[in-house]
Amino acid sequence: MKVLYLLRHAKSSWSDGSLPDHDRPLAPRGKKATRALVRHLAGVGAEPALVLCSTALRARQTLDGVLPALGAEVDVWYEDSLYGASDDELLARLRKLPPAVPSVMVVGHNPGLADLAVELVAGGDEAALARLHTKFPTGALATLGGIESWQTLGPGAASLTGFVVPRDLGTGQTGSQR
Repeated sequence: MKVLYLLRHAKSSWSDGSLPDHDRPLAPRGKKATRALVRHLAGVGAEPALVLCSTALRARQTLDGVLPALGAEVDVWYEDSLYGASDDELLARLRKLPPAVPSVMVVGHNPGLADLAVELVAGGDEAALARLHTKFPTGALATLGGIESWQTLGPGAASLTGFVVPRDLGTGQTGSQR
């Protein structure tokens, strides 16, 4: 069975209004959240074989922050198409993954990530499902398991095995930016 990790970039900064959205960096709270995510990812043994990451600065900085916890063998692909991708576009990208890839992490943005997670899950931890349906804040990580193949991935094809937000990790971060 395949495993999909959906990681929304951590809290970004709005302090420099002259920056294009694509170039906004992480805020101090976002950097703190990535450090907490490292501990969480290491604790649960998350080791995706592949990471697909948006080219937006805040997504790249989020990945840079958590990369130490993902294992030495992880392959990272930065893709422009993930910036602003809808749930349908993300699903189409995942369906193109080689069948041999056992697990993948997508580091991206809302609303695409949240919509994709809600679309794919058919069950799982009830408390986590309720929280997922309520909000997918910046720095949140959804773990989806029970996926038979990337090519047949679609509505209801996965179960939610975990959903953690920065507040769960003691950072106090909340957020709702794209």
